[in-house]
Amino acid sequence: MTRTVKVADREKTAERLLNSSADRSYDPEVDIDWSAPLVEGLRYTPEHRCSLYGTALWDRMSPEQRVDLSRHEVASIASVGLWFEILLMQMLLKEVYGADPTTRHAQYALTEIADECRHSTMFARLVERIGCPAYGPRPHTRRLGKVLPVIGYGPALYGSILVAEEVLDRLQREAMADGSVQPLVRMVNRIHVLEEARHVRFAREEVVRGMATITRKELPYQRWLLATTSMFVIRSLINPEVYAAVGLDRDEAHRAALGNPHWRETIRWSGERIMGFLDEVGLVGKPGTRAWRRSFLLG
Repeated sequence: MTRTVKVADREKTAERLLNSSADRSYDPEVDIDWSAPLVEGLRYTPEHRCSLYGTALWDRMSPEQRVDLSRHEVASIASVGLWFEILLMQMLLKEVYGADPTTRHAQYALTEIADECRHSTMFARLVERIGCPAYGPRPHTRRLGKVLPVIGYGPALYGSILVAEEVLDRLQREAMADGSVQPLVRMVNRIHVLEEARHVRFAREEVVRGMATITRKELPYQRWLLATTSMFVIRSLINPEVYAAVGLDRDEAHRAALGNPHWRETIRWSGERIMGFLDEVGLVGKPGTRAWRRSFLLG
């Protein structure tokens, strides 16, 4: 009886999300004016969210160099977001593969995959439009990422989706309301935030359901996998090559960013909501504690 109720609740949620998707979805190819000129002098992220903000290196940079760094950092974050969304789609397809396609749950998962296809194209267009490389994660992380759709399952699978989505969500919500940020970036952020709200609701409920069914023996693996995946995603957001692109010493700037209290606080702030949720459901703890700390999501 309990299982029937849970399945019915899951179907109700999926039905609501399907209706919301039909009522409020965007096509970035149509809804964004990609030909609009970029605004001279405007930043691409809020200044205090740049990874070097507050460091001695930042103090030595010219205003133009700071704007350029924000441009390259947005390109890095967008291309890492694109990379992870491709992994996310693979993980969702793995879930759908064994599901009953006539259920609303499976149909919403397919709808989310369609959303992520559009978001990936949108991020790619953004990187192209602002004239930056598609940095993505570093090669070793990209290679490791291929394993995730194979070994990921259960609450850790949906938890890793939530970490990536909710960290970006909080950064994008702030930026889309900041008039000092380029209008193009703000529009991309707005579309992503509005559509990801549905994805977050879906994934949070799946985490709760998954935690109700895993065994005590599985819990350490789920904690380790989630923490390790989150560490690689967060540490990949700013590819060190962005520093070389604006005329800085790559390794010196990368070390400065990793040790920067302002940047560490940005990561902690961006992830505080999702970390509270994951801790509440029991997914934060040993053997993943060290990886959480290395991600800066946990102090």
